[in-house]
Amino acid sequence: MHTYEIKHNVAHSADDMFALVARIEDYPKFLPLCEEIRVKRRELVDGREVLIATMMVGYKLIRESMTTKVTLDPAHRTIFVEYLDGPFSHLENRWHFEPHGAEACEIDFYIAYSFRSRLFETLMGGLFARAVERYTAAFEARADAIYGNKMIAVNALA
Repeated sequence: MHTYEIKHNVAHSADDMFALVARIEDYPKFLPLCEEIRVKRRELVDGREVLIATMMVGYKLIRESMTTKVTLDPAHRTIFVEYLDGPFSHLENRWHFEPHGAEACEIDFYIAYSFRSRLFETLMGGLFARAVERYTAAFEARADAIYGNKMIAVNALA
């Protein structure tokens, strides 16, 4: 199983970053390897929005889709992704946004995954790992584009 976790300070509020990551329909516009997102179902469960969504990922001639259950918890600024179907034998993804004042936050991003097929792991494993490592930077760049690039020293917040 592969795991990756990063905690990263950004110059955007926790609420803004939560809202940005929660807008999964926008992912194909900026997220590495993500070509399409289809939300199949949305419902409210205990104050949380729960989505069932299928993401089409691809690189050159390789295309694969995966379906996940996404739980959005704005009260705790967390997003939890559970794997339902696709090329993985396991996928779990968590986001948490911890406020650092009104205009900054710490993003805690965690993902654990393993591929179902050795062939797919050989073909896409390294590429997927590099894409995962760029996810938080992709979301931060998207936040800068949407909310504006705020010039504060977020590293001083740590």
